[in-house]
Amino acid sequence: MTDSNATKRALADSLKQLMETKSFSKISVGDICEVCGMNRKSFYYHFRDKYDLVNWIFYTEFVNTLKISPDDRGWDHLTDVCSYFYDNKKFYSKALQIEGQNSFKDYFKDILESILIEYLKLYYANEKDSIFAAEFFSDAIISSIIRWLTSKNPCTPEEFSESVHRCIRIVKKG
Repeated sequence: MTDSNATKRALADSLKQLMETKSFSKISVGDICEVCGMNRKSFYYHFRDKYDLVNWIFYTEFVNTLKISPDDRGWDHLTDVCSYFYDNKKFYSKALQIEGQNSFKDYFKDILESILIEYLKLYYANEKDSIFAAEFFSDAIISSIIRWLTSKNPCTPEEFSESVHRCIRIVKKG
């Protein structure tokens, strides 16, 4: 691991540790740096702000590991992302509730929409309808994921993903 990646990973681990006990809004860049023994200058060398750090965590731990091919079933990826969120529930149940500019929810929505648009092009005659459907379904999926992750006894990622899939299959039939 390069020094740059080691520094980023240390900052990410510090943020994750802090989010186990504090809300994101109560965590400062100074707090993150204090936990890992770095200075603010190091933080800002690698990240624009704490929102950028949250997005980097998701990208490096999940998105960067995805192997997408034309033969994929989109539902497999939904199960993968749900499994990842479930395994990191303490962090992502809070990260998905972050509001404001550069929020993780917006970042995740952009990624989800771009994947859905490609998938939905197979079902809609024009790009405008594909984009609308991708926005609609990404909003619905994200709201459902937040409700699922923050529930007291969430079902398994596989059960959740299959429930979402059943809902969309019914819409598709209509």
